[in-house]
Amino acid sequence: MTDKAKTKAAKADKKTEAANAGAAGANTKKVTILGAGKIGFAMAVLLKEAGSYELRVADQSKAQLKAMAALGVDTLHIAKPADLAKAVDGQFAVLNALPFHMAIEVATLAAKQGVHYFDLTEDVQSTHAIRKLADKAKSVMMPQCGLAPGFIGIVGNDLAERFDQLQDLKMRVGALPRYPQGTLRYNLTWSTEGLINEYINPCEALVDGEPLTVHALEGLEAFALDGIEYEAFNTSGGLGTLTETWAGKARNVDYKSIRYPGHCAILKLLLNELKLRDQRELLNQIFDNAIPATRQDVIVVFASATGSKGGRLMQESYSARIVGTTVAGHALTAIQLTTAAGICCALDLVANGVLPQKGFIGQEHIQFADFMANRFGQYYRTQDLNAALAA
Repeated sequence: MTDKAKTKAAKADKKTEAANAGAAGANTKKVTILGAGKIGFAMAVLLKEAGSYELRVADQSKAQLKAMAALGVDTLHIAKPADLAKAVDGQFAVLNALPFHMAIEVATLAAKQGVHYFDLTEDVQSTHAIRKLADKAKSVMMPQCGLAPGFIGIVGNDLAERFDQLQDLKMRVGALPRYPQGTLRYNLTWSTEGLINEYINPCEALVDGEPLTVHALEGLEAFALDGIEYEAFNTSGGLGTLTETWAGKARNVDYKSIRYPGHCAILKLLLNELKLRDQRELLNQIFDNAIPATRQDVIVVFASATGSKGGRLMQESYSARIVGTTVAGHALTAIQLTTAAGICCALDLVANGVLPQKGFIGQEHIQFADFMANRFGQYYRTQDLNAALAA
């Protein structure tokens, strides 16, 4: 090729690159992340690394926003109520990583402004309120997009749909320390407030075909996965809307949190016998002061379904153990990674037209195959745990 031809080809390549960049820019969607804490930070890292989203992060903490700004994203300090509306206004979507008691307020703003809404709440009452908002909303209202509720509902629904007649669906998830110590054999890996909420609030379940409310910390069971002993017990919020989806079509559907053996008995002592369930602020302080946090965590997921298929009684199961990893030079814990990946995947599937474009969307609307094929869902794929744990 002559020098003249090379120059012409180089100009053509640059023109194509510019056109592609322009097209990408035209397709970039504006997204606000509300909350600059650990999960909000992980969401920003994943979305920034993936591209195709123009990010804004809003929070009350200037220190946390400073860390976000270092990622190269726009930030907004929320100093007064009007700033919250400003954070949502004109965006394609808002990802709410604020405490659960803010869910209804933010969802109401999003619905009013026609902005797609996603959150991580495990709070059942907030989800019911958001579902009512969705009846008249012109945008998507999609709460409970994390790990549990979230991914576990996608897995559970996928297992359930494999049967001609579903009998029992069991879903179990634990965010656990890799190296448990002490009598509780537990470390804080996420929101203490959210953890207490799960341990105290009523739990939804299907029992003998009927939607019922069952008590948290009850239904204790023991089991083993890959040679490790665990226990599981009822906790609130993990089922999402699966009880409604499978009411009248399944016998039993329940969700339980996974812990190392002995944890539940101590919680019953604290919450029931010492009456700390009536003093949530004190319980929060005790947990924060006495239970160390850790970044060395592991997510344990187990789901099983039993039912009839082709005239035979069959069982299908799913299990996974997920640890943290480094994304774009940032070390993310297992709970950061899985929670952020869940909500980012939900956003991506709406943005790409895979999911409906308005109204309420439950996690079971996401097909398991679509989730796992997604660029964010990839973080849930089976890991080489020996290599990951050694890293």
